[in-house]
Formats: sequence, structure tokens, C-alpha cells
Amino acid sequence: MFENIEFANPQFFWLLLSLPLALLWYFFKRKKEVASLRISSIKGFNVSDWTSKLRPLLFVLRLLSLTLIITALARPQTEDISTRTKTTKGIDIVMAIDVSSSMLARDLKPNRLSALKEVAASFIKERPNDRIGLVGYAGESYTKTPITSDKSIVLNALREITYGELEDGTAIGMGLATSVNRLKESKAISKVIILLTDGVNNSGFIEPKTAADLAVEFGIKTYTIGLGTNGNALSPIAYNRDGTFRYGMRQVEIDEELLKEIAQATGGKYFRATDNEKLEEIYDEINKLEKTEIEEFKYYKYEEKFRPLILLAGALLLIEWALRNSVFKSFI
Repeated sequence: MFENIEFANPQFFWLLLSLPLALLWYFFKRKKEVASLRISSIKGFNVSDWTSKLRPLLFVLRLLSLTLIITALARPQTEDISTRTKTTKGIDIVMAIDVSSSMLARDLKPNRLSALKEVAASFIKERPNDRIGLVGYAGESYTKTPITSDKSIVLNALREITYGELEDGTAIGMGLATSVNRLKESKAISKVIILLTDGVNNSGFIEPKTAADLAVEFGIKTYTIGLGTNGNALSPIAYNRDGTFRYGMRQVEIDEELLKEIAQATGGKYFRATDNEKLEEIYDEINKLEKTEIEEFKYYKYEEKFRPLILLAGALLLIEWALRNSVFKSFI
């Protein structure tokens, strides 16, 4: 009954301070009412004084009743809260991922592409209220999955992204243009592209600046990420006879000026990720920059618990009245 109880009017508990005063009053009043008679012996009397000893029970019953009434006035109640959330301003996001051979470089662990997929998966899981799509690009580009609110589809598609699906190269303009195409008809309040590359635009028939102009025209913000250490990185340089890559040190070339221009023109921001930790920090920062507005509705249901206290107080007062007018009547 009293589990998770709260009190709507706790100020009434100040009335409990009257109980010690009532006890003092009763003590002095009873002392005045009780007469004493000194005699040498009571052997000749047939005395049964249990009623006089139990008489204070009447006052105890009144005090208990008063305590229950005060507690009832404080309005004990339980509170049941149910919530409902509604997305008021959702975000549509397309993640454009470079899948060229250089993404197999091992300056990030175990390699750039694997590190990116791990961090991107965490980012997707932290955007439960947004729609997300994936675009892969190398020498050309394609849509891996259109924007969807089903995160399981996006995560499965992300796991499937690998090198070798496309002609090798780095077509930044193509990757950006395909991403714009996926978002141009979106009705979302905010439209965002996260474009990641580890190289220089060297393929495709759409210039990156032309694709950036398209993004501006459709109100699409673009965050760009340059991935790779400063200097040299252990990268694929040739094929072995069994078809596997031969690795060697190669200069890291990222067109940072181009990526900065794209980000600035579209209202986004450029980042440089030189290791796994920095890549995680970048996605965390983007996650904080792009906030989805969610409206939360709370419904409160209160259940009053004072009624049993009133009934119990009434029962105690009734018992006190009955005892006063029967068993203890001759002593009042």
C-alpha cells in the first residue's frame, strides 16, 4: 500500500508537533483527576483495578486516530508516469564512403576502411530518430542503400561495404553528386552529407565543385573528413601472384583545400582524422552538431491513498467511543 508513496500536502505533517503537547496535557490532567486515599490495608476490599490501568488506552486510540487523520490530510498518493516522444525536426543523412584501394592502408587499425566502418556503425546507432543512407565511391559511385529509418538495413549494408566493388580511383565529385541525388527530394528540415576520403580527386566526370554547388542549391550541408596520417602510410602498392596486395610505404595525399572549400560552401565543416581515436572524436562532434529536435509528452496518473487512513481513523474513534461508554463508563 505504501510503496512509492509521495505526499501532495506534506506541510500538514507540522501538525504532528501537537502530539507531544497533547501527551503533556493528558499527563497533567490525569494527575489532577486521580484522587488518592491513604489506608493501612486493603485486604478487606475486593479490588479489581485492571480497568483503571487500561484507561490510558482510550487516549492512545485518540492519538493514533489523530495521527492517521494528519497523514491523510498530507494526501499520500502514488504517481504513474508514462511518456511518448515525437520527432519534431528529423535529419536525413547520407554517408559517402571512399572505398578505393588506398582505404586499405594500415595507418589506422586494422586498416582505414575497417576503422571507418566500426566508428560509422556507432554513429548510426546513436541516431535512432534520423533517416540514414549510404553511398560508396571509388573511380565511380553507387548508392549502397537509400535513406531509411530502419537502422538494421543500414548497419547490414555498412558491414557489406568493401574494396573491389568499383573501379579503383577517387571520384570525390561523383560520390558527392550521388549523395546529393539521394537527398534532393527529401522533405526533412535538415539534410546532411558526411563525405570521407583519403585521397585526391582523380576520377569521374563530375567536378567536386560542381557537386558542391548542387548541394548548396538543394540546401544540403556537407561535413568532409580527410582520413590518413601525416607523411607516409603502409599502403597497397601492387598485387602479389596470389591476388593479394603487396604493401609498402606511400605518401599520404589528401586534397584538404578542396575538402575545406566543399564544407565551407555548403555550411558544413572539415575534419582531419589521423588515427582511430581522432576519427571517433570527429563522428562524436558531428553527432553533437546535428541535433534532432524531439518533443516529449509526459502523462501523470495519481492514485490517492488517504481513504484507508480515514477509514482506519474512524474505526479507532468508534472503538474508543464504545469503550468509553461501556467498559470505562464508571471511570469517566
